[in-house]
Amino acid sequence: MAQSGIKIGTRGSPLALRQAREVGDRLVAAGLDAGAIEIVVIKTSGDMIQDRALRDAGGKELFTKEIEQAILDGRVDIGVHSAKDMATELPAGLEISAFLPREDVRDAFLSPHTDTLAGLEPGARVGTASLRRQSQVLALRPDLKVVLFRGNVQTRMRKLKDGEADATLLALAGLKRLGAEDMVSSVIETSEMLPAVGQGAICVEARTGSEAARRVAVINDPDSADCVVAERAFLAALDGSCRTPIAALATISGDRLTLAGEVLSADGTIRHRADGDCARGDGVVLGDRLGREIRAKLPPGYFDETQ
Repeated sequence: MAQSGIKIGTRGSPLALRQAREVGDRLVAAGLDAGAIEIVVIKTSGDMIQDRALRDAGGKELFTKEIEQAILDGRVDIGVHSAKDMATELPAGLEISAFLPREDVRDAFLSPHTDTLAGLEPGARVGTASLRRQSQVLALRPDLKVVLFRGNVQTRMRKLKDGEADATLLALAGLKRLGAEDMVSSVIETSEMLPAVGQGAICVEARTGSEAARRVAVINDPDSADCVVAERAFLAALDGSCRTPIAALATISGDRLTLAGEVLSADGTIRHRADGDCARGDGVVLGDRLGREIRAKLPPGYFDETQ
């Protein structure tokens, strides 16, 4: 591998920096000189906008667009993202060149009052910025109230301590990467709450066909890639965004890939689910089919209404 430098673009939160360093560590393990790696912090719109939900401010690309522009401009060679933050359609000239081995996909429940979602008192406030989590919480506990909870892990924990909510939900993967598992009250199984598309996976974005793309391809994890690509195909078939409560999870066993996906109403009263399996190389076809299967069941204007 060439030893010319490689600049990694990332958000500046503790979790984002930890993910960028993991990519750097894996590149070093694959043969890149540690001194050739530079981490460049890029502030994104999603970091700056904290007073409203992302769906009201432009969507999940608010966490990626400034990093993507830096890649296109040549200010950085690659961008490191949480796969769940990636839009289904990437800007022209960019590709996802690698997925790292996936962490735990489940959601974690955190509360100073009780160990489980079921243990919350009626009317208790659950803080989240995720429309998916809002819908799934209300599907399980329609008696609860959901309040907006924005910010990185540290900010959300401070808000929880200050009593802005009685409980919150966070991706277990992020807490594990931060070494903060001790904050978790309980883990919610995927049988209760399917995760967001790509949850638990780190992806690396680069200019299509670039030297940087070829260099990071050596750290790609095939299992993680096949699963997340299938989930993203499901999302794309639904024209999904953070304005629509959508969840999906693909798993691999041997040479087979299994995918489950669902679309919910914002209040959790309606859930449409589809499941299927295929040869692991056919995940995109399966994801597209299941997404279209659910889409055919939705009433006209459903996505407009959820937005």
